[in-house]
Amino acid sequence: MNSFKMEDTRSVASLMDSTSSKIQQLQKAFAELESQRAVTLNLKWNELEEHFHGLERSLKRRFHELEDQEKEYETKTRKAQELLEKKKAAVEAKEKASLERLQKKRDAAVFAINSALDKYNNNAPYVGITSVGESAKAFAAEGDNLDGTVQDVESSPVMAYPQLMKLCREMDSTGLHKFVSDNRKNLASLKEEIPVAFRAAANPASLVLDSLEGFYPKEAPTSDGKKDPNLLGMRRTCVMLMECLSILLSALDSNSLAAVLSENVRNRAKGIAEGWNPLLETLDMDAGNGNSLEAHAFLQLLATFGIVSDFKEDEILKLIPMVSRRRQAAELCRSLGLSEKMPGVIEVLVNSGKQIDAVNLAFAFELTEQFPPGELLKCYMNEASRSSSQGRPGDASPAVQDEFNERELTGLKAVIKCVEEHNLEEQYPVEPLHKRILQLEKAKAEKKRATEPTKPQPKRPRGPQPRVTDNNSNIKTGYGRVIPERYPQYVYDNRPFLSGPIMAAQPPPPPQTYTFIPLLLMGTSTGTAISTRLLLLLTFTKVMVNLTVTLSLLWY
Repeated sequence: MNSFKMEDTRSVASLMDSTSSKIQQLQKAFAELESQRAVTLNLKWNELEEHFHGLERSLKRRFHELEDQEKEYETKTRKAQELLEKKKAAVEAKEKASLERLQKKRDAAVFAINSALDKYNNNAPYVGITSVGESAKAFAAEGDNLDGTVQDVESSPVMAYPQLMKLCREMDSTGLHKFVSDNRKNLASLKEEIPVAFRAAANPASLVLDSLEGFYPKEAPTSDGKKDPNLLGMRRTCVMLMECLSILLSALDSNSLAAVLSENVRNRAKGIAEGWNPLLETLDMDAGNGNSLEAHAFLQLLATFGIVSDFKEDEILKLIPMVSRRRQAAELCRSLGLSEKMPGVIEVLVNSGKQIDAVNLAFAFELTEQFPPGELLKCYMNEASRSSSQGRPGDASPAVQDEFNERELTGLKAVIKCVEEHNLEEQYPVEPLHKRILQLEKAKAEKKRATEPTKPQPKRPRGPQPRVTDNNSNIKTGYGRVIPERYPQYVYDNRPFLSGPIMAAQPPPPPQTYTFIPLLLMGTSTGTAISTRLLLLLTFTKVMVNLTVTLSLLWY
């Protein structure tokens, strides 16, 4: 780029140098023109030559100014680059020093944690784990007993719930259930620490199987967990414990896995699954709307303990639509080894009106080309509109209308959530859905306001309230309250300027009293107007009387 600038500068300089020769050539041409002209030119050559020399000087001056500016710019650019290099080197040095300090602090923290864990466990010296991601590998590397007992070594440096370790070490399934129920608000933290706490158990697989007791109560094995909150919470805890055990087992090698999931453990799990299987037949496939907790627990039991091959594949596939709406559906299908069967499962979901679940599974198993998400959502909305218009009677009761509106509202929100999760706004715009949701929610709010009982307002007495003095306090006027006199009477005895002999001969006038008699027409609008005017007239008369008395006393 600098070479091009030099060439441009040289070309401009050469052009400027050739100006003199050009002027001489122009002079010759001008002289020749002047010799051959028929009419005398008004312009002399000296003036023309001076003009061109002035242009030449101006051009040279501007050219030199541009050269000076270019040199100044190059100097500033060079200084800026040097300053940038210095700052870059300083930042790199500070970053290196910070990393070194951070590494020293990290090593010191790991050493302190390991020392504390050694004292806590009273075992052999603890081998520190340098990263959280290596905790699962460290567990697989630890020794396992042949009876399925996992060596009691913590894989996580810090435990937010150390009581979990104690409950697992004692194989207390009942206490574990209670602890999870009491700390359900911190479920995310529990899910992270329970797999670590299972390492302290003598046999984590047996502990989880013990926790499944009571999933189906003996007195009412077919009871609905949705109606019993305690049973529902217990079943959710059972599913979570099986999921945590799966996380633990996924970190083991084949030998350790065989030791934990021994033949006795598998047979016990198979017996529990065989006891649950007949109870699932009593469940309505569409009753759970793809969110059946019982079906999820059964499938999780098969996947966690590796007993899928002991049951027929067709029976397992029939249960997938019952859990298709749950967030663990895709991972559960992979654990069960049903990845190759997913096209058929998605087809069943589409035919049964569960297009949203079909879209989620299609994305999870990369089957969106075979099952286009936009087309599935359009089909879902068309079927929902058709069923709503056909099933909603025109003269239905308000309760039935509310049920249909609530169902439509739920479907619209589910479609919007699916579109946002998978970024399908271009294939399926959601603006009309938002408008429809606003209409339904507005109608719902208006109906709620219309049905709410109105609170009775306290009645106010109609008409103005008269002001009465204390002298009339014994007279029953029939009004609810008595207002003090706005213009109280003067006390003449205490006035210092009324103490002369003339004033002493004048006895003070008796105090004036006025009695307000309520009108009988107060209950009507005409009576209210008349009473208001009369009240104002009496008040004005009273003020005038007081003023007249005062002036007369002052006059005398």
